[in-house]
Amino acid sequence: MKRTCIYLSLGLLLAGPPLARAETAPDVLARNTSNEVVRIVKQDPDLKKGQGRKIGALVEAKILPHFDFEQMTRMVVARNWNKATPEQQARLVQEFRTLLVHTYAASIASVAEYRIDFKPLKRVAGDSDVVVNTQVSKQGSAPVTIDYRMKKQGTTWKVYDVMVDNVSLVTVYRGSFNSEVRRSGIDGLIHALARRNKPSGS
Repeated sequence: MKRTCIYLSLGLLLAGPPLARAETAPDVLARNTSNEVVRIVKQDPDLKKGQGRKIGALVEAKILPHFDFEQMTRMVVARNWNKATPEQQARLVQEFRTLLVHTYAASIASVAEYRIDFKPLKRVAGDSDVVVNTQVSKQGSAPVTIDYRMKKQGTTWKVYDVMVDNVSLVTVYRGSFNSEVRRSGIDGLIHALARRNKPSGS
């Protein structure tokens, strides 16, 4: 599980900043951003030691603005999304976003140990929904494929799913979320997520 969290942390890292020019390819965007974040981690001793506040700031500044958390939450909650009120939907997005941050931020310090190879992007002119394919490896470990489903929104690209060895992040969470809704409804799912996201000791 820890290894998977590290790979998914790499997925979070590869979202990238807003496009400066519409013609910038999403794989180039992801490559440039991943190189920048790895460089930051390598050069900052606090990040390499897992200093929580700095890692949180790095995630907030470089990563989270470039994920489409609303679409991700819609996909995870699936048919139950339309059963939720607008207020419940907003809470679900907020809590799912926080869950991902808490789950993977602890692994950010390890990303500098991995090599990321980007595969040629399969895309035709006009495509607004693409998959960026990469292979992540570390000395002594078998390589792992990570695919990023990205959608163009205006002049920016945003990630809405990450697949590790063909296992979708969205799918991983969907089963447990739907089970919680069956047990205790939408509010039950929100409260369950809030409990998981509550800082330890508070």
